[in-house]
Amino acid sequence: MDSGPVIRVEGLKAAYEGKVVFQGVSFEVRRGEVFVVLGGSGCGKSTLLKHLIGLYAPAAGRIQIEGEDLVAAEGEGRRRILRRLGVMYQSGALFGSLDLLENVMLPMEECTDLPREARLLIARMKLKLVGLEGFERYRPSEISGGMQKRAAIARAMALDPGLLFLDEPSAGLDPVTSAELDQLILRLARSLGITFVLVTHELASIFAIASRSIMLDREAMGVVAEGTPAELRDRSSDPRVRRFFRREANIA
Repeated sequence: MDSGPVIRVEGLKAAYEGKVVFQGVSFEVRRGEVFVVLGGSGCGKSTLLKHLIGLYAPAAGRIQIEGEDLVAAEGEGRRRILRRLGVMYQSGALFGSLDLLENVMLPMEECTDLPREARLLIARMKLKLVGLEGFERYRPSEISGGMQKRAAIARAMALDPGLLFLDEPSAGLDPVTSAELDQLILRLARSLGITFVLVTHELASIFAIASRSIMLDREAMGVVAEGTPAELRDRSSDPRVRRFFRREANIA
């Protein structure tokens, strides 16, 4: 497998109405790994993810997806890059008026010319991949939160992207359901060769699934550590990193 970077971020700066959220953020994501963006609340994790998927334009810096500049791309070139990406939002963002099969089919209806029978077949296959075979005609309100997250991952995979972005996938889940979702992510990464980029602050998930990680810090307005979770926990001399991994309050 090619170990070269599938994502390269250089000098990224995010700002809203003149207020800087983070700046000077640079890192690479290697093909096939599970890359985790971690940090405390308000440090810019979800903001970074929204830049990586093209929802927000950076104040400065570059984002390259498989060697192509997402920031500079326009028109069909930009759409071509974005079609390589799948996204699962924190809430799942499933459409309540549609059943699971219809939710998964939606990206194919919007972005392909596939006939309905082909879309149905692919949607059923994606739901089976995430363990939801037999639930195709259930609506989101009729299934558990963990199943909703699985369905959202199935929809994110509808167009066979090589990159999947997950925003707080374990949010709101009990520990057992969260661990099951972690195992699903690992299985998909290993069996399908998908590169995952996750935003989370859940330590159990971080240690269970992360190949590598970066840690953002609100006061530093940028990256304060990079490495495997074990390296960050055991070797970092930065007190902010130690506090995060030891779950210590910052009393100053």
